[in-house]
Amino acid sequence: MERAIELALKGKGKTSPNPMVGAVIYNNRKIVGEGYHRKAGTDHAEIVAIKKAGKLTKDAALYVTLEPCCHTGRTPPCTKTIIKSGIKKVVIGMHDPNPIVAGKGIKELQDAGILVLTGLLERDVKRINESYIKYIKTGYPFVLMKVGMSLDGKIATSARESKWITSETSRKIVHSIRSEVDGIMIGAGTLLQDNPNLLVTPRKRKNAARIIVDSSLKTPIDYNVLDNLSIARTIFITTELADKKKIKLFQDKGAEIILTPLDSGRVDIKEGMKKLGEMGITSIMLEGGSDLNYSCLSKELVDKVIFFIAPKIIGGKDGISSVGGKGIADLKDAFHLTDISLKEEGKDIIVEGYIKQKKGRKTAYND
Repeated sequence: MERAIELALKGKGKTSPNPMVGAVIYNNRKIVGEGYHRKAGTDHAEIVAIKKAGKLTKDAALYVTLEPCCHTGRTPPCTKTIIKSGIKKVVIGMHDPNPIVAGKGIKELQDAGILVLTGLLERDVKRINESYIKYIKTGYPFVLMKVGMSLDGKIATSARESKWITSETSRKIVHSIRSEVDGIMIGAGTLLQDNPNLLVTPRKRKNAARIIVDSSLKTPIDYNVLDNLSIARTIFITTELADKKKIKLFQDKGAEIILTPLDSGRVDIKEGMKKLGEMGITSIMLEGGSDLNYSCLSKELVDKVIFFIAPKIIGGKDGISSVGGKGIADLKDAFHLTDISLKEEGKDIIVEGYIKQKKGRKTAYND
């Protein structure tokens, strides 16, 4: 199963909206076939492994990270191929939460006389597919909040200078994460200040959708996020405050528009996230700014955070904090992290953790 997880991770950033899946076929004390799901629409991991194993599937054991599918989608059901292959035992990391499968794949294998064992390294398997699990269970994207800040929590100086607080090493890591998620989200303030293109470098990597939260559509028509639409989608989340003629101009350029109700004079970010999920976006990296960070935290939309902390002190009450908004009055209402990891990369310290939901909702991989 450890090897199956390694294989599954080769599909990172390429399989959405499908999960990452790895499979290993074991017979006569050796691995005789292995595979992983490369991208949506291609053979599932089990089928790749079975094809590689050939006749050696007879009486073999299949180790697969996720319950095999039993329905016809873009590809035929894996269960039927497994049954025909002569495999006698299937060991599964986790049940598929998708109601189309959810236990049905296991039952079909068992009805065919195959021994099925489940739950091996389940926690590890759930973690690699946390975006898929949240999306299937809730319809909302999995949200990773990324912050690059100074040691005293500033993401920009009082003069709004922010390039570059963190190191080149940290920026390379961020670009790697960008290529693994479905969307990158920023607020209009960040966009107007920096005019980023939000593309991934090097360019050979997959580009995520560029998502701009702009309640009145202040974005100029010549800004960088409205270029390169053939290689990266651009989606604006806006409201009735946006000029209808400008909406039409953006759409004519190829941008997509999501309209939400007003929430205290701004975009209803929870409704916006829901609509992004309906568009098939399963994971988002939130790249600020500070008000958008607080808005998503306060609406319990953030699942995980990653803070890149530079060994610099900026100071000043007018410097921009990593999380803005109205904040919290009582410490008991602070946003707490669980499953925290800490590492040093280049000159920066990286802190990762999962948001402990205030209403008791567990993290996606642990529920």
